[in-house]
Amino acid sequence: MNAPLLDVQDLHAGYGRAEVLHGIRLKATAGSVVTVIGPNGAGKSTLLNALMGVLPSRGEIAYNGLSLANRSLEERVMQGIALVPETRALFGSMAVQDNLLLGAYRQVRLGRRDNSASLDHVYSLFPRLRERRAQLAGTLSGGERQMLAVGRALMSRPTLLMLDEPSLGLAPLVVKDVFRTIDGLRSTGVTILLVEQNARAALEVADHAYVLEMGQIALEGAAHDLARDPRVIDTYLGAARPKASP
Repeated sequence: MNAPLLDVQDLHAGYGRAEVLHGIRLKATAGSVVTVIGPNGAGKSTLLNALMGVLPSRGEIAYNGLSLANRSLEERVMQGIALVPETRALFGSMAVQDNLLLGAYRQVRLGRRDNSASLDHVYSLFPRLRERRAQLAGTLSGGERQMLAVGRALMSRPTLLMLDEPSLGLAPLVVKDVFRTIDGLRSTGVTILLVEQNARAALEVADHAYVLEMGQIALEGAAHDLARDPRVIDTYLGAARPKASP
């Protein structure tokens, strides 16, 4: 069995003296979609921020066979890790295409200054962004802003793409589009670590899943198995039980 692209062991992180994550263990194989579900306040965003280097942490984070200990946020970006934060963090006074080009920072640093292929790839995933490329990011709809945030992250050609609550604040039809795009990214070979409160949608698109509760992993397993786990159904999926496999 190949070593996982991401291997997290005994991860502790938090804010000052307030520890939020207590000994997290998590793995993601190359090309897979791994989701972390759980209630508000469980530590899901803290987990992504610790992996990105935004927050200090202790424990072991191995990425592509190398330890990320003492690696800065910028160094992790250069290693091929990208994070789409819950806030989207777009530059509202800049045009859509300019926001995308800012995402190509890693490629420019690697000496790849022609970003036309990356732009074409993002526009093929999100045709609406091509239509809006000259429009100010601050005037986009919520769904379009999420598309732009994901597209900007993809401009760096990441190996690991981390998504923090991509469905947050979006209308149900837009949420379907977002998860359809996440599923479609499989063909690009990028590994996706998805933090999401919409457990049903996350489990439908993921290969493997973790349930994070009170800063600890409460359950883990194949996503389709967890979608049928009575505890997950009762706590996160509601009364409607998932359809049986054909």
